[in-house]
Amino acid sequence: MNEQQAGDSLPNAEHHEGAFRPMTELMNAHDDGTIDITRGGPHYGEFVEQVRGLMDRARLACPSDEQALETIGILKQLNDKLDAAIVDEWSTPTWTRHDLPARGNITLPPFVVDHADREGVDARITFRTFHLGGNNAAHGGQIAIGFDDLLGLAAAVHAGAVTRTASLTVDYRSVTPLNTELKVRAWAERQEGRKVYVRATLHDGDRLCAEAHGLFIVLKPGQP
Repeated sequence: MNEQQAGDSLPNAEHHEGAFRPMTELMNAHDDGTIDITRGGPHYGEFVEQVRGLMDRARLACPSDEQALETIGILKQLNDKLDAAIVDEWSTPTWTRHDLPARGNITLPPFVVDHADREGVDARITFRTFHLGGNNAAHGGQIAIGFDDLLGLAAAVHAGAVTRTASLTVDYRSVTPLNTELKVRAWAERQEGRKVYVRATLHDGDRLCAEAHGLFIVLKPGQP
């Protein structure tokens, strides 16, 4: 995603007081068309990747008592160290790090946006071992999370405004594999006032894994 594409979905001053993403830097990015990709520093991407790697391993780990106790001790030390890096929600790098998969947000399956405009969003997404549901397939809830974020982007770029999810329906058509780069296409079908109706598909090559449709609402000034 480039700076202009990202800027379309950032808030302006109308959304500052008591509303979605009330942060001065984001409003400035909306106004001047620039995105700060330095927050978190040059090693933030590798930091996120190491955390994702830990999540993958924890998903399948069956530690011995000795391993569990040793790991607990190390994790406690790491958590204590990270306490010094905690900032408020609006100051985290994940609002603006469009240079990283899923903006560096570890709550999302990692994806890369190849193109985004009013006609739709094209992205590549990978469900990792952490996102396992069963039998080497992605969990349906994780698929919904990926759809939700990318449909929200499609709605925001189409409307040129900040939106929130009102409804989301996912239809699962075939098994979604893990650790495989998949293609997502998300687009707005139409907009009626503040209502933006959206659709999306998830493909493994030519095979349809899942599709979604939903409704996103353009926020009013000051609306949380």
